[in-house]
Amino acid sequence: MDIARPELKLRKRRRRLIFGAVAALLVGAAGIGLARLGPALPSVERSSVLVDTVKRGELLREVRGPGTLVPREIRWIAAETAARVERIVAKPGAAVQADTIILELSNPELEDQLLAARSAVTAAESDLAAKRTELASRLLDEKSALAAANADYTIASMQAEAEAPLADKGIIPRVQYRKTQISAEQLKSRVGIEQQRVAGFQANIAAQLAAEKARLDQLANTRELRQRQVDALKVRAGIAGVLQQVPVEEGQQVAAGANLARVARPGDLMAELRIAETQAKDVSLGQATRIDTRNGIVEGRVLRVDPAVQNGSVQVDVELTGALPAGARPDLSVDGTIELERLPDVLYTGRPAFGQPDSEVRLFRVDPESGIATRVPVRLGKSSVNQIEIVQGLAAGERVILSDTSAWDQYDRIRLK
Repeated sequence: MDIARPELKLRKRRRRLIFGAVAALLVGAAGIGLARLGPALPSVERSSVLVDTVKRGELLREVRGPGTLVPREIRWIAAETAARVERIVAKPGAAVQADTIILELSNPELEDQLLAARSAVTAAESDLAAKRTELASRLLDEKSALAAANADYTIASMQAEAEAPLADKGIIPRVQYRKTQISAEQLKSRVGIEQQRVAGFQANIAAQLAAEKARLDQLANTRELRQRQVDALKVRAGIAGVLQQVPVEEGQQVAAGANLARVARPGDLMAELRIAETQAKDVSLGQATRIDTRNGIVEGRVLRVDPAVQNGSVQVDVELTGALPAGARPDLSVDGTIELERLPDVLYTGRPAFGQPDSEVRLFRVDPESGIATRVPVRLGKSSVNQIEIVQGLAAGERVILSDTSAWDQYDRIRLK
């Protein structure tokens, strides 16, 4: 027979209540502890971020930009007249001298104009010779008339001198002597007139010959122009160098002024760099430059800075002062580094992502013991190609994350593992 024992039920109920209270206390304590810990720190692979150490020392400021090697002396050869390309004699890449024929052109109309110009010059030369002969003959006639007038005046003067004593003695009438004197005076005036006529005619001869000579010179200039144009149908290099381009084809019709060929001196090269407009403000003439040709480094200096901006960059011309390595040639792609200045005894580190000069950014500073990176405000100063000055916010020896950390903008701390 079963015996009822109510104290056992009471004991079991108490035990359940105690266990429930203890469990509730444990859950509450765990909740309070978790609340005090705050949100969990995101973990980041250390190998996936770039970490650099803040250093103190000399900071070499540089800017870098791509570019090409170009000849310092380039000669574009243009067509002097409209013509047809008959033959391409030299191909791009060929070494040429100043008188090397590159192209042969044709223009039948121009050759006809040259023949007409030559004929016009020959006719003008004949006209000038005939005019000179005619004027010389007329001058002789004028001089002959002057000589005749002189002779008549001399005879009349002699006769007047001879009649003077006879008239004084009454041998001849005074009237006759007076007539002889008047005749001599008249002939003297005639001599003066003839002299003026000869002088005026000589001046007239000079003017007429000058006009004929000017006409002949004009026609001769036209002939020389046509001759040069015909000679230019054989296109020559003009300078010793390398033929770079021949942008025409055989049988092509070209207009006057069209570019036919480009010749450059291959041994005299310079570099044209394209520097970002935000970095070009500190570039000035004479700054030292290093040009990387992929086959060696060539020293140089800034020769010219273009005042205009094109496609977000500024062209900087660099004169090469060092010897070019083998294989350097026009249009070779290069990289140039321009030395701006040296900043002694400054704090600097690698350039962080999106870190601009003279700005304030928030970088993650890494604790080497715990591996936890904490975001701190940092003031940046002047920048170089891969480094930037630290003005405020970091100390020498501290390590910071330089990679793009925009994925953790909502966190002030991250853990590196």
